[in-house]
Amino acid sequence: MAKKLMHAVHYDSYGGGAAGLKHVEVPIPHPSKKEVLIKVEASSINPVDWKIQKGMMRPIFPPKFPFIPVMDIAGEVVEVGSSVKNFKVGDKVVAILSLPSGGGLAEYAVAEESMTVKRPSEVSAAEAAGLIGSGIAAHQAITKSAGIHLDGTGKVANILITAASGGVGHFAVQLAKLGNVHVTATCGARNIDFVRSLGADEVLDYKTPDGAALKSPSGIKYDAVIHCATDIPWSTFQPNLSERGKVIDLSPPISAMMTSAFKKLTFSKKQMVPFTVNPNPENLEYLLGLVKEGKLKTVMDSKHQLSKAEDAWTKSIDGHATGKIIVEP
Repeated sequence: MAKKLMHAVHYDSYGGGAAGLKHVEVPIPHPSKKEVLIKVEASSINPVDWKIQKGMMRPIFPPKFPFIPVMDIAGEVVEVGSSVKNFKVGDKVVAILSLPSGGGLAEYAVAEESMTVKRPSEVSAAEAAGLIGSGIAAHQAITKSAGIHLDGTGKVANILITAASGGVGHFAVQLAKLGNVHVTATCGARNIDFVRSLGADEVLDYKTPDGAALKSPSGIKYDAVIHCATDIPWSTFQPNLSERGKVIDLSPPISAMMTSAFKKLTFSKKQMVPFTVNPNPENLEYLLGLVKEGKLKTVMDSKHQLSKAEDAWTKSIDGHATGKIIVEP
């Protein structure tokens, strides 16, 4: 008996950008015993998705071609594996697909039960999909790396968030303001009012002299920097940090790794901290709860149909999205 087919978007070699994406009809995947099959209602593109295509993680990812990219999805369970206990057909869910498997740019995707959570009815599929990778990264950077308590306890901290209007940045601003935190943020001129509306206390246009130098308008020194931008050297951060300030680099290049190692070897009080996100469904459940309660919002830059996925891909590569880029079937 012929397998049912679905529309998907894949690439079959490194490079090519949006032009390298191909629209194909492929068999709907079948869940293994600990997986669920999800009818995708929304997926969200993250920079890691096109960086894998670009070959920045070769030879590990992708493990083979052709490869259907994207890991952050929301949808409805349509089939469950024989050992699945926590989900049933019809459940609205959010899932973190595995990095080696991908699969999000398609009408259907399989997810591990352990990496799937139920979606509150108050949270839309697009809001939930946009929350996953970027929201978890922002949450872990703020709480684990910077040590901020989101219940408002703890001493007052001064935090700088670079690229604060982007996917991770716009969540980081909102989450930081749930803590006892003074937030300075950088973004482009067109997004200054937007970042202020998220709760930032001070906002710098990164193209002005003070913005490029990361100088706080009120003269404060930063206890932590949630660094969501790229191409800012340690020498720019260093004079703006408090005595034990740290820079948490969410996309650490080799130079950041070397700076981090050097600072540790010299016992420097100021630190460069390369950041790696840990895809954690418990973090995701917590964040979905905040969205449900109105304490956190997923801002969507744009929505694109799966049939126009290359437009979303191009938008992400361009690097100037305000919030999240969503793909819907």
